[in-house]
Amino acid sequence: MTEKLLHDLLAVRAARAGLPAPRVATLGIEDATAVVDGVDRHTATVHLTPNAVLVGPWGGPPTGGACGHCLSIRWQRLRPVPTRDALETGPGFQSAGEWPLPTRHLADAVWAVYAGTFTTTPTDGPARVTSVDVRTLIASTFPVLPEGRCPRCSVERAPDRAAADPRLRSRTKPGPDTYRLRRPSEYHLPVAALANPVSGAIGAESVLNLASTTTAPVLGMWRNRARHGLADMNWSGQTNNFARSREVGLLEGLERDAGSLPRQNVAPVIGSHRQLAGEALDPRDCGVYSDEAYASSDRLEPFDPDRAIPWVWGWSLRDRRPILVPRRIAYYSTGTDTDRFVDECSNGCASGGSVEEAILYGLLELIERDAFLLGWYGAAELTEIDVAGTATPAARAMLDRARFLGYHVRLFDNRIDLPVPAVTAVAERLDGGPGLLGFAAGASLDPDTAIEGALEEICSYVPSLPVSHRRRQAELEAMAGDFSLVRTLRDHAELFTVPAMREHARRYLEPARRLPKEAVYARRRPASTDLLDDVRYLCDAVTAAGHDVIVVDQTSPEQRMVGLHNVCMIVPGLIPIDFGWSLQRALHLPRMFTAQHRGGLRPAALTPADLHRVPHPFP
Repeated sequence: MTEKLLHDLLAVRAARAGLPAPRVATLGIEDATAVVDGVDRHTATVHLTPNAVLVGPWGGPPTGGACGHCLSIRWQRLRPVPTRDALETGPGFQSAGEWPLPTRHLADAVWAVYAGTFTTTPTDGPARVTSVDVRTLIASTFPVLPEGRCPRCSVERAPDRAAADPRLRSRTKPGPDTYRLRRPSEYHLPVAALANPVSGAIGAESVLNLASTTTAPVLGMWRNRARHGLADMNWSGQTNNFARSREVGLLEGLERDAGSLPRQNVAPVIGSHRQLAGEALDPRDCGVYSDEAYASSDRLEPFDPDRAIPWVWGWSLRDRRPILVPRRIAYYSTGTDTDRFVDECSNGCASGGSVEEAILYGLLELIERDAFLLGWYGAAELTEIDVAGTATPAARAMLDRARFLGYHVRLFDNRIDLPVPAVTAVAERLDGGPGLLGFAAGASLDPDTAIEGALEEICSYVPSLPVSHRRRQAELEAMAGDFSLVRTLRDHAELFTVPAMREHARRYLEPARRLPKEAVYARRRPASTDLLDDVRYLCDAVTAAGHDVIVVDQTSPEQRMVGLHNVCMIVPGLIPIDFGWSLQRALHLPRMFTAQHRGGLRPAALTPADLHRVPHPFP
């Protein structure tokens, strides 16, 4: 009734003005992520919602811009959890009575906006949508990007093995120790289109954390429909400048959006590992859980080589050939009833201004976490890095800020057997009180960059460590006495805010040796101004350790629009990061037992009895 009446009121005005009659659709009563018979969202130009009337998309490019269905999907993704669950998985909504009739003054306001859109010249920028508040009549305009998962605009493509080849080439870097080809500000991100309350691609807003005393964080979030329901997708930028933090955070948000679910609308290959033998990665090479973990879980089950599952094409940089990868490994929020053998995370997903840059940073992340877990579970005696007098100005400032808050930060050389600077930062509360410990890590081909990366991360956590303990004190203290209660990413990091956990981190608080930074990194690889040299160096280091290096292109339409590339790097056999004490693949992979011996840190391989069986504190 309301939809038809509003259409009629606007159509009369449109006829008098010689303009096309608006097409009106109602949002929030049917799932916009599906094509619903009889609902033409694609051409809709006016959209009814409970709190506002949306006019658009309007303006934008003559072709290829957002359609009405794109807008409806983006609007729905920003709705509260109960609303989305009802629309997307539940029985939907039932009417509690007639909707209020639109008032004439509301129709007048909507008409004024609608008529005004026809005086706008199309541009190369994104289309826009104007929201008219039904109570106040305040009009607010936001950009809206095309939605790659729109069932009207995007046609599913067949899988293409040839497209998996990244076709690497030389890229001149700004400097020998610079690995980003462009600064975040140079991507000209459509900031307003990425975070706004009506059509934000990765959230309703970006929030400045003005309470932080160590960094200038900017935060945001949205929710993805993942395999276990709606999952919070958080992003943040943690630099010393709010503007730069917003740019870095939005880049991270786009990276997580691309890595969590396929955004390229390419059909998967369906088949069993046995059927695809010779073309497919065996996911067991990436690590599996213990038999007890599978037996006690109602959502996980062992990999079955005879069961058909979805696969995507990747590219082996070692073997220079296409290879099929389980979609569940390449995109960490996907999942079906047939591929419940692992809960992956964003490990190895990275973006960059070129595919070479994305590959470099994806590999560095894998190496960073592999090193951290080898050090933690392998009880490695790491060397503390003395940066006194040699720290960069940025590093000194972060160390001083942590000290001002009552924390001493130590830095450790966490290299195990790969010749890549990997640094672990540990913050300890000086008075031994609640919020005792925080951990972070960084890796780079340049030691100073690795150190600064670890410091930026640990300094962003320091102000919240006592707060985290206070909010969950009873829960965290129970975990300290029973590790089986450690189940989430948050649990792993916050467990070590409990003072009683100090004894389990003694190696990091009472290190056996401490050396100047110059001595720790006395041997460095020859500098290069070609990013491809850096990629090859990392690939050679990893393959020399006996591992393949696989790249899967995840680039989303939003990233491609601004010149970004996104990849998932997969190195079977490197130690993967897991969250949940019962789900630690690290404790079963061969590399956990051999890497320290290979790197010259132990005279022989470790045995199961040598492992430090305490949940890792990686945040």
